Amino acid sequence: MTTLRLAHRGDHRHLPENSVAALVAGARAPMGHGVEFDVRVAADGVPVVIHDATLDRVQGVALSVAETSAAELAKHGVPSLADVLAALPASAFLDVELKVVPGPEVARVLTAARGPAPAAAVVSSFHPEALEVIAAEAPGWARWANVLWVDEAIVGMARDLGCRGIAAAHGAIDRRTAALVGAAGLDLAAWTITRRPTFERLARLGVGAVCVEGSLLDR
Repeated sequence: MTTLRLAHRGDHRHLPENSVAALVAGARAPMGHGVEFDVRVAADGVPVVIHDATLDRVQGVALSVAETSAAELAKHGVPSLADVLAALPASAFLDVELKVVPGPEVARVLTAARGPAPAAAVVSSFHPEALEVIAAEAPGWARWANVLWVDEAIVGMARDLGCRGIAAAHGAIDRRTAALVGAAGLDLAAWTITRRPTFERLARLGVGAVCVEGSLLDR
């Protein structure tokens, strides 16, 4: 089994994270299989791709995503979800992480770009409510529950939500927790690593996808 390497917020070694350029570079990296990126909703309801609730850290602008229109955010380098999906290669695996509970527009944009039930894309979130919205609005899209640790309660939650898998902090994954997830019939993904030995350990445990940064995209 090949363990997928997903460029975490794209390849942002020389480009702003979650920018169209960084995401395309991550998808086309020599050892990359796809990308992970973050989605929020602008003031006018348009889904945009950015990790933080504000533009302070990455763009250096004191603006709130939720209080700013998508057009204004675009002026500062924050792309819309539709623009990101249009730019990414069709072959790239997508991990679309919802940072907020979305409105129906997110599902509409996703299905318009990748279809109602894509084989190489998932929606992930730490918010059960966000995963429930996707289940209702885009039931053919696979979902991963993002978690900080793995135990029987977490596995039960993921199954109750109808998730295909769990995406866990890499330190939470060992032989026991990997077996627990596997016994439940769930896929297992991990985030986020920069070291080859860690990647190799996770691959040996049967982790199906790993968010990676740095040289792991190159070799």
